Order: sequence, then C-alpha cells, then structure tokens
Amino acid sequence: MSESVVLPALGESVTEGTVTRWLKKVGDSVNVDEPLVEVSTDKVDTEIPSPVAGVIEQILVQEDETVQVGAVLVIIGSGSGSAAPAAPAAAAPVAPPVVQAPPAPVAPPIVAAPVAPPVIAAPPVVVAAPVAAPPVAPPVVAAPVISVPATSSTDAGYVTPLVRKFAQDSGVDLSRVSGTGVGGRIRKEDVMAATSAPVGSSAAPAAAHVPAPVSALRGTSEPMSRLRKVLAERAVASMVSSAQLTTVVEVDVTRIAEMRKSIQARFTAATGTKLNFMPFFFLASAEALRSHPKLNASIEGETINYHPSENISFAVDTERGLLTPVIRDAASLSLAQIAQQIADLASRTRENKLKPDEMMGGTFTLTNTGSRGALFDTPVVFLPQVAILGTGVVQKRPVVITSSDSQESIAIRSMVYLALSYDHRLVDGADASRYLVDVKARLEEANFQNNLGI
Repeated sequence: MSESVVLPALGESVTEGTVTRWLKKVGDSVNVDEPLVEVSTDKVDTEIPSPVAGVIEQILVQEDETVQVGAVLVIIGSGSGSAAPAAPAAAAPVAPPVVQAPPAPVAPPIVAAPVAPPVIAAPPVVVAAPVAAPPVAPPVVAAPVISVPATSSTDAGYVTPLVRKFAQDSGVDLSRVSGTGVGGRIRKEDVMAATSAPVGSSAAPAAAHVPAPVSALRGTSEPMSRLRKVLAERAVASMVSSAQLTTVVEVDVTRIAEMRKSIQARFTAATGTKLNFMPFFFLASAEALRSHPKLNASIEGETINYHPSENISFAVDTERGLLTPVIRDAASLSLAQIAQQIADLASRTRENKLKPDEMMGGTFTLTNTGSRGALFDTPVVFLPQVAILGTGVVQKRPVVITSSDSQESIAIRSMVYLALSYDHRLVDGADASRYLVDVKARLEEANFQNNLGI
C-alpha cells in the first residue's frame, strides 16, 4: 500500500516551501524518520523526515520547485514491486518497437547480445552499470541531483563551516574525502580518517607552501537559493527603509580571559561545553538593554514598541547562508545556560534541524564577526529590529594602563572591538554610546562569579 508524504507546516506564518535537494531517489529504500528532502522557506532551511518505511515510488515535486503547505511531495510504497512501475512507465510504450535500439548506444560494450532480449527498462537501471557507467548516467533518476555538484561529489555535498575549517587546518583535500553522513555529507570523522593515512611524508610538505584550495564555484553560475533571495531582499529593504550608522568602542577583556582559564575545566565538566567569550558578550549586552530600551525596540509605522524581554538573535554561518536563531530572555540566564543554548542552536542550525519558531521573535542581534579574525565590521540592522552588536576578534596587544595611584604603564592586554550598528530614526549617537559604555564597563569589571550557573 502506498502513502503520500506532504509538505508539513514549518512555522506559524510559513505557507509555502521550496524543494532544494532530494536526499532519496525513485527506487531507494527509506526508514521511518530518515531524511527525505531538504526544503527551504523564508524562515528556515530544514529536512523533511519520512513518516513511514518503504520504497520511493514517485517524486512529485522537483528541485527548485515551490509548493504550498500540504502539497504531496513523494509517494512511498511497501516495496513489493512498487518501485519497478515508476521506471517502466516511460519505457513501456517504446519497448516493442525498440528491442534492437539498446545495442546502438551501448554498441562498444558486450552488453548488446545478452541484454537485447529483456525489456528496454533494463539498460537505464542496472544492467549497463557494470559495463559502462558513463553512457548510462544520463537516464538515471539521480541526474538532477548530480547536476548540482558539477565538479566533485564531496565538495558539492553538504560540508559545514566547522568541518571545512577542520579539513583546511588538517591539510585535507575535501575532494578526496568520501562522506558517510546523510546524503553523502562529509563529517568531522571522515576528515579525521583521511588525516590518519598520510603520516609518513609529513616532513616534506611542512616546509613547502600549501596553496589555498580552488573553489568549485570559480568560473561557474548558479541560481540564487530561496534563502539567499530572502536575505538579499531583507538587507536591501533594511538599508533603504532605515538610517543606519555604526559606533565602535574598544574593550579590555583581560580579566574575563583570566577567569575563563581558571574555571574552564570545571565549567566544561558541569555543562559539557567550553566557556568562550560569546556568553559574556551575550549576558553583558542583554543586561544593558534593560537600561537602554531604545536599543531593544521596533518601529511600526509611526509607533515605537519597546519590547518587554531581551530575545537575542545570533548569527550562525552555514553553507546555505547566514541564519539567526534566538535565545529568549537572555538577560535572565546564566553563562552556563547561554553557552549551552548557543552550542545547541548553532549545531542544529548547521544541520538543518532548527525549528522555524526558534528563529522568530528576536529583538536584538549579536554577531561574532571576529570568529574569522576580523577586528570589527559595520553589521547591517535587519528590520524590524533597530540595533545589532558585532564582536571582533580578541587579540593581545600592548596597551597603556593606569594604576590605582594614577601611574601609567604599558602592558599586554586582551582587547576586543565592539561595533554597534543602529537605526538612526530611533537611536541617536549618544544613545548608542551610552549603551556601549555600559556594556564595556560590565565586561571590563568581569564580575561574573554569580552568573556562572555551575
């Protein structure tokens, strides 16, 4: 018996979705809760799992096609001969007159004699595969999926930024790694396995310059994904509809760096995650919003709405684009709770497992532009929010410091730039400066002992 799988509701305000990639093809077996297809909406990219076990009989929505919630995506059968009818459907009318046709394209191989008597459906499925895979590739149902990665299956497969960076640091060429994850995705374990092979010749490459890998996208063209279109539209609308500018301060986070070292082992043992600088930035910025409501507001027409809670969106770099999950009531959380939520939400965002509602309701945004080494940037405010705080890379630098007896000296300190972009329609430069000064004071004081949560 066959069962239809429909596009489920992916959020309160989501009415449609675009199929971005099929993870299964006609004839494939699928288990319950195994990912079937990747779908993109204006809120989130996610995977649709199979509600039943069986065999893919028919795919009704093609890649890059947009359908309404409730539309049938795929039909799954029990597997008792259900997959076969899907393939012969197109071949059946041609079978009687074209019995001799298969030997023509497959003339070079020896498959002409033994395969001629069977039905014409045989060559496109598997008979021709052992003899000559290239001639048979075009008719296979997987062709649309293969057309996306035009260069190499590994580079075009799903690789998270963390895995890509790990591979680059380890000197592993991703085009030579076979992914063992869902849909052929390359995982960190695959990269680690690849690093274990070439150990003996490590001395020679160490002295030689290793050029950066050439991107598979170089010299190619591709249509914009739905997520990229949405991001582009919102960025342009934000820049056109609001008056944005950026104010920057420099913060000494040496005390926080020392605190992290002293409690790192205990914190990791208690929470299962490392304590980096981000939870401190989160808590300090959220607490300051309570005293500076203009930064935690939105403009609707000629009305200003001051939000009752500090729901902080934070930017996550993914292969599909920049996504912003939300940590709610951040000012009332401990560092442990914030660190755990950041790790959980970021991981599920990169794995397409984020729920749409987890990306909605943000009132202020935090973006860690220093994660790739940038000193600071001028982040764009996304409406209806009126402010976004960018945190630069933490670097040790010689700094002039003043002691309690007013004596000046030069010392090595851990410094970071905080860049606040804001909508000048509501927030003035003085408002932004007062907010940043409060955040700076909280971080430099580093009195977070009562906020650890462990």
